[in-house]
Amino acid sequence: MKLLTSAEMRELEQRAEAAGVSTDTLMENAGLAVAQEIWMQLGSLEDRRIAVLVGPGNNGGDGLVAARHLHDWGAQVRVYSLRERTDSQWTQTVEQGVPCGAASEDEDFEALDALLSGAEAIVDALLGTGASRPIDGDLAEIMRRLAAVRERTVKPKLVAVDLPSGLNADSGQLDPVAVAADETVTFHAPKVGLYMQPGAGAAGSVQHVDIGIPSGLDDDLQTEVLERRAARALLPGRAPDAHKGTFGRVLVIAGSTRYPGAAVLAARGAYRAGAGLVTIAAPQSIAMHMVAALPEATLLPLPEHDDGMISGYEAWEVVRDELPAVDSVVLGCGFGQHEHSGVFVRRFLISEEVAAVNGVVVDADGLNLLATDMSVLENAVAPVVLTPHPGEMGRLTGLSTNDVQGQRLTLARDRAADWGCHVVLKGANTIVATPDRRARVSEIAQPALATAGTGDVLSGAIGALIAQGMEPFDAATLGVYLHGDAGNRAARAHGTIGATAGDIADQLGMAARSLAGEEPVEAPSMGGFGAGLGGGMGDMGGLGQMAAGGAGSGLEGLLGGQQ
Repeated sequence: MKLLTSAEMRELEQRAEAAGVSTDTLMENAGLAVAQEIWMQLGSLEDRRIAVLVGPGNNGGDGLVAARHLHDWGAQVRVYSLRERTDSQWTQTVEQGVPCGAASEDEDFEALDALLSGAEAIVDALLGTGASRPIDGDLAEIMRRLAAVRERTVKPKLVAVDLPSGLNADSGQLDPVAVAADETVTFHAPKVGLYMQPGAGAAGSVQHVDIGIPSGLDDDLQTEVLERRAARALLPGRAPDAHKGTFGRVLVIAGSTRYPGAAVLAARGAYRAGAGLVTIAAPQSIAMHMVAALPEATLLPLPEHDDGMISGYEAWEVVRDELPAVDSVVLGCGFGQHEHSGVFVRRFLISEEVAAVNGVVVDADGLNLLATDMSVLENAVAPVVLTPHPGEMGRLTGLSTNDVQGQRLTLARDRAADWGCHVVLKGANTIVATPDRRARVSEIAQPALATAGTGDVLSGAIGALIAQGMEPFDAATLGVYLHGDAGNRAARAHGTIGATAGDIADQLGMAARSLAGEEPVEAPSMGGFGAGLGGGMGDMGGLGQMAAGGAGSGLEGLLGGQQ
């Protein structure tokens, strides 16, 4: 499934118009889709009280179309506009008998308060994908009053049109006054911000609907959601006559006296993701102690510096002789940041002996050591996958962590292109980006993954998939999917607080088993409205009555009588 930026959505609408599908047609289809989604969630619409909040743009137009359909289907619909509108959508809505009013006529927002407090469901059609400025003025006041109603014990359901107002379509950042929706009905394809935090947490259940944009117009767009079906298509086969060499050999160059467990976790991740053989290359003082932790691994003790970290030149001489039998390398987990470690990382990436491996995954201290001289990547002899968390990405780019989080997709894409390597920007809704600017975004935001060592497990898993012959982009994609699902499984078994990186490593095999269809898939939890939204909300009073002689516009028509 594609993900769209705001600019890409505008481009698609222009392409659709050039193909003969007008903006008005798209708006009619969008509004109808919103109304149908509300109908499916509420059940019978007869006399159900629905407030539609509309803004001045096309998003508001979508809301007006939805209001007309809901009115025709028997709901008590009332429209409240941020500003007076004179367009055809507004005129049609008024002429159809839907009570409409505007904030400009509601000096103290008393009519808005009455409307919201009596509603069973509210449609947020105030802002769309084009909104980027901070919310202020009347709109901020509307949002604050909407938030107050949504904080009640018994609260109306809130459906957002395309995006919750105040959610940035491209970054997922939220305006301080944004109000979380129960459901977002988004058009053609989800917007990027719906799969970025904190926006994803404010979107509720996301339903993407077709609005008539001809198929094929988005084929050149390069961002996708990492869905289960796509991950399953990437899963390597396991032939009955296979042997350990079939599934590749991973060399994990990691660990130091301070962080010995990092090497073990990466190796466990590699084994659980299907590697046939994993070798741990670690400082000699800790290497032999790893046998008990992971007896399946073979060991390559490395010469070390006095500080318990590998000795750069001497360690390279040992590793170099091992490379002809290696399919992929995981480099840097728990390495420490001594000068000797930096010498090793830089020497390793540019040495011709490394060119024969299918890929090198660089993580943790390997990234921190690269940050001092990113030009090394220009001369890397094998495909490189960088796996930074936001803090490490900040060190690689010279940005603050907040700046990284505010532009995750753009930053991952741009840096993958600049550095000529694959970038896995970890965190909630992990992003995998390629040098040619393709990107895939994980659906998973699992707090159980926010604990020490989980990144080492992911690096090992990606290394294992590369060793099995997968291209780096697909290996990183599948690794991220399996890692996220393993995090979900570990959280169910141990709780989001108690799950450890080792638990997640152990669940990788179960995640792959499920993806291969070797066990039943659990039914997903259903979002949306659910049932039973009927009575108990109180009478709308004057809001439930039409103005004499028809609805008309203005607050008198909206309220059905004098204020």
